[in-house]
Amino acid sequence: MQPLQALYFTQFLSAFADNMILFVIANLLRENGFSPAMLALVSISFFLPYIFLAPLVGPFADKHPKSFVLVIGNLVKAIGVLLLFVIDHSSILLLMLSYFTVGVGAVVYSPAKYGILPELTKGEDELFRANARIEAYTIIAILLGIGGGGAIASIASPLISSGMCLLLYLLSLAMTFFIPRLKGNANIRYGTEIHRFFADFRLLFQRPNTRFALIGTGSFWMSSAVLRVAVLAWIPAALSIDPQSFSVSLILATTSIGIIVGAFLAPRLIPLRQFTRSLAYGFGMFLIIVLFPWIHVTAIAICFLLLVGFMGGVFIIPMNTVLQEEGGQLVGSGKTIAIQNFVENALMAAGSGIYYLIVYAGTSISGAIVGQGLLLLLFLLYLGALRKKERSLSAS
Repeated sequence: MQPLQALYFTQFLSAFADNMILFVIANLLRENGFSPAMLALVSISFFLPYIFLAPLVGPFADKHPKSFVLVIGNLVKAIGVLLLFVIDHSSILLLMLSYFTVGVGAVVYSPAKYGILPELTKGEDELFRANARIEAYTIIAILLGIGGGGAIASIASPLISSGMCLLLYLLSLAMTFFIPRLKGNANIRYGTEIHRFFADFRLLFQRPNTRFALIGTGSFWMSSAVLRVAVLAWIPAALSIDPQSFSVSLILATTSIGIIVGAFLAPRLIPLRQFTRSLAYGFGMFLIIVLFPWIHVTAIAICFLLLVGFMGGVFIIPMNTVLQEEGGQLVGSGKTIAIQNFVENALMAAGSGIYYLIVYAGTSISGAIVGQGLLLLLFLLYLGALRKKERSLSAS
């Protein structure tokens, strides 16, 4: 098996389990009498490791063979699932601990899955295509993890669905042995690199392209994280569907179908050297987000969710590629991904917290979704201002 193909399958299996485990925990929350809004609170525990471990995992990915780092990440994720077999499911703190552990594995895994791409590809164009493919495999895994995994979790016992997640992580681990163990930089010292993290953070934010990409990808994932939780609660209420029906996860998965299409078409729609043009698709995503919560016809709602995904896919892929290419040259691929994870997950945690507070205050789910859309709009307007400023400087 070719190394890149093995990487795609490894990422697919791991990402599938990452999304299925969310439904396992959501079902456990429902079975134990917790409100749907508590899922946003539990989700924050998954994002926290990305914030606190960000200065460490980048150097770890650059110091060691990245295929070895993928193994460690999947092992920690598996431990998080194993916790579900022994903890008291009526304790929100213990459920958060389990999901937090899965998050630790994910934050270790993430810099390696993207950082290894430049090592397995030649040239900017091949990297662009590989990035689009791994993102597409990720979204396909999200689609099937939300749709198929969510459906399985809705009809199977927590023991069985948790066991399936554990098996997927172990299969993902096994696939990494088809990826060559290219040497890392043994001269990296963690203490020094941790101190350099924030200097690298400032450097990436000083460069126009990398600053634009960091804020753009962060705002996209912030919206996606909140929408995944919000729409999971919105579908039964707005479309009169039983919350335990597998139809809920299948409808939610339509967003991922749109992202897949957008990811594949992004290289054709957005020239890499004009990647800021993807901002127009971000505004399209915002417009649909603020409209679809008021739709109560299932077929129309599905079409709107498909469009949200498509706009988001075209929006994010060019920025991911530019960030990996230019960030890798500036500070190293592993550290760039760690900084990206720090920004994205800080925004996802903040967005989830804001959503939880809005719902806790008594706002409807539809109102909370619109509020999230308006938050996205603020980021898009800021990105538009950055692009306008850069064009003015270039013209002068």
